[in-house]
Amino acid sequence: MTQTTYTPERVWQWQAGNGGKFANINRPTAGHRFDKALPTGKHPIQLYSLATPNGVKVTILLEELLEKGIVGAEYNAFLIDIMEGDQFSSGFCDINPNSKIPALIDNSQTPSIRVFESGAILLYLAEKFSEFIPNSLALRTECLNWLFWQMGSAPILGGGFGHFYAYAPEKYPYPIDRYTMEVKRQLDVLNNHLQNNTYMCGDEYTIADIAIWPWYGVLVEGGLYEAAEFLNVQEYAHVQRWAKSISKRPAVKRGRMVNRTWGEPSEQLHQRHDSSDFELNTQDKLNQ
Repeated sequence: MTQTTYTPERVWQWQAGNGGKFANINRPTAGHRFDKALPTGKHPIQLYSLATPNGVKVTILLEELLEKGIVGAEYNAFLIDIMEGDQFSSGFCDINPNSKIPALIDNSQTPSIRVFESGAILLYLAEKFSEFIPNSLALRTECLNWLFWQMGSAPILGGGFGHFYAYAPEKYPYPIDRYTMEVKRQLDVLNNHLQNNTYMCGDEYTIADIAIWPWYGVLVEGGLYEAAEFLNVQEYAHVQRWAKSISKRPAVKRGRMVNRTWGEPSEQLHQRHDSSDFELNTQDKLNQ
C-alpha cells in the first residue's frame, strides 16, 4: 500500500464522513442531539448500556452481587444502541454528559445518584454493597491500582490497537506497529503479575478482575478484534489461566449476555428486568 504524507491544516475542520466506521455518530461537539426520556423499570438500579467490554463490566458485577444473594443489587438494564446514536438523547446525556455507555441511576437514594464511567460504577457498587473490594487498606489500594491501570490502559487496546487493526478504513504499519507493541507490553505486565497471583489482588476476586477481564481476558481467549493469532496471545500463559477461570463463573456468563445484540441469539438478552429473563427472553426465545 502506498502511503502519502499528510500535512495537517493550520486549524482542523470537521467534515461529514470523518471517523471511518463510526462517522455517522462522531462529532466534535458534546450535548444531546434529540429529546427523549429514558425508560425506567421496577428496580432501584437502572442501567443504560451495551455489551461492549466497558458495558459488561457492570453487568458482570451486578450478576456477581446477585449470585451472592444481595437482593439490593437487582437491576433493570436497558439497551443503548450506540451505532444508532441512542447515547445522544436528552435523557442519557442527563446521566452522562460525555455520551458514553455504561451509565447508571441509583433510585434507592434521595435524591437519585447518577454514576458514569465504568470504573466509577464498579467502585460505587462495590462500596455500596461492601463486596468485591478488599477491606484492608493495603489490598484495597492494590485493587484500585489495577482498576485505574485498566481505565488508563484499555484506550490503547481499544481506541488505539483495535481501531487501527480492525476498524480504520485503511491499514497503516505505523499505528498498528505502535499500538501492537504497547498492547503486548500490557499483556506482559499482566502475565508477570499473574504468575504469582491467582487474581489481580492475590487470592481475592475483585472489581479489578471484573474491570480487566472483558478487555484483556476476552482478548487472549480470541474474542476481541479477531487478533489473538496476530498478538500471539498463547505466550501469555498466566493471563490465559486467569482468563479461563473467570470465564467459567456463572455470573460472568450471564453478565456477558445482558444488552448484547450480536452473536448467537441464545446468548443475547437485549434488556434485563428479572433473573428469569435469562431463561425466557433471550433472542432465540423471542424469535420463535
